[in-house]
Amino acid sequence: MTNSPHDDLADAELTPPTLREATGYWFKLGLLSFGGPAGQIAMMHHDLVDKKRWISDMRFLHALNYCMILPGPEAQQLATYIGWLMHRTWGGLIAGGLFVLPSLLILVALSWVYMRFGNLPEVAAMLAGVKPAVVAIVLFAAYRIGSRVLKNKLLWCIALLAFVAITLMQLPFPLVIIAAALIGSIAHHYFPGQLNVMKAHAASNKKHSKAIIDDDTPSPLHAKFSLKRMLQWLAAGVVIWAAAISCLTWLYGWQAVLTQMGWFFTKAALLTFGGAYAVLPYLYQGAVEHYHWLTPHQMIDGLALGETTPGPLIMVVAFVGFVGGWSQAVFGGDNLFLSGAVAASVVTFFTFLPSFLFIFIGAPLIESTQNNLKLSAPLTGITAAVVGVILSLALFFSQHVFFPDAAYDKLDIAAVVLAILSLWLLVKKNLSIIKLVGLCALLGLARHYVLLNLA
Repeated sequence: MTNSPHDDLADAELTPPTLREATGYWFKLGLLSFGGPAGQIAMMHHDLVDKKRWISDMRFLHALNYCMILPGPEAQQLATYIGWLMHRTWGGLIAGGLFVLPSLLILVALSWVYMRFGNLPEVAAMLAGVKPAVVAIVLFAAYRIGSRVLKNKLLWCIALLAFVAITLMQLPFPLVIIAAALIGSIAHHYFPGQLNVMKAHAASNKKHSKAIIDDDTPSPLHAKFSLKRMLQWLAAGVVIWAAAISCLTWLYGWQAVLTQMGWFFTKAALLTFGGAYAVLPYLYQGAVEHYHWLTPHQMIDGLALGETTPGPLIMVVAFVGFVGGWSQAVFGGDNLFLSGAVAASVVTFFTFLPSFLFIFIGAPLIESTQNNLKLSAPLTGITAAVVGVILSLALFFSQHVFFPDAAYDKLDIAAVVLAILSLWLLVKKNLSIIKLVGLCALLGLARHYVLLNLA
């Protein structure tokens, strides 16, 4: 594949973006990053690798591999990583913060509408139409990530084993992650070429366009690994978290809703791996079954609303916080909106604080491994395992959407058909997530009126 004269001209005109220019892009991304992690990563790849050429494909994938193994939202962490790599700490804070802030504000507004008007038949019908689309979106996420990562039979086997371990054996995800990393390390010694996904990906493009941060561009000074700097960031993170949780305990007590939300979502941020799709079952167990902050149907509705907003899918935690704060009347029955908004802000803070720290603490070490297959092979194995986890989550949602009755004995044929249609529109027609959600909401509303008239 050869470059056109236009590509050669673009190579010659590459200039590093200023912090102001980068801030403009991160703000735009925060407003337009629909589609969950798969869509957001694809959008960043298109913008930063193919269009703006701020970073090369191989460096982008190397950063993505690290973010995929971290607890928390991989797309937001990837934005933080790239922002940090280009413009130091402020660049990372701006990139990661603007990835979250628009979604938080929009979800607070949508959550208020949901709590005030969610029982209306028309609203319930639209949500029922969106739920099958959610199943398709999760399957599409597995397809998109798998198409980038599963390049050979070994990686396919890792993904399949992860699916079986999570779905049938119900093993905890951290154990699956450790096993995938061990498989990657062992396989490197016997089949080193099978784990070098980045090299295989690069080989598919014989000549790639130059980038500002290219394959062979040395890491900037601030990205050099320093044990002292790592320990400083670790200490700063512990102090910030301890100050926040202590403040909530002092104001409201340890057993108060806001304090327990801070503690629970800290654990969710630290103990769950694989991004939003892997953390959702953990959130369901805690927020629905243990704390009873919301009902199972509200949890699925929250995911549907989360798919309609920009930002990371894990922002469904803002919905969980809002509904929990509202239902528990944290600040009294006359201040339900304030209760929900403050709770949503609290859970967002505790959910995303570790995500920033993971980048500032670990990214310099990861930068030092970019040409070391021995160290990057476990990351590739873990990334393949995440695909299997996403498929497991799709099965989990399918059970609740296709069999809405508690007994799981009645198949909702209309939901199955709508999910298949949604998946076809995503894969074959490349329909955007927001358009798909809107279309399915309208179809759900139309079905409601048809059934109403028939009755």
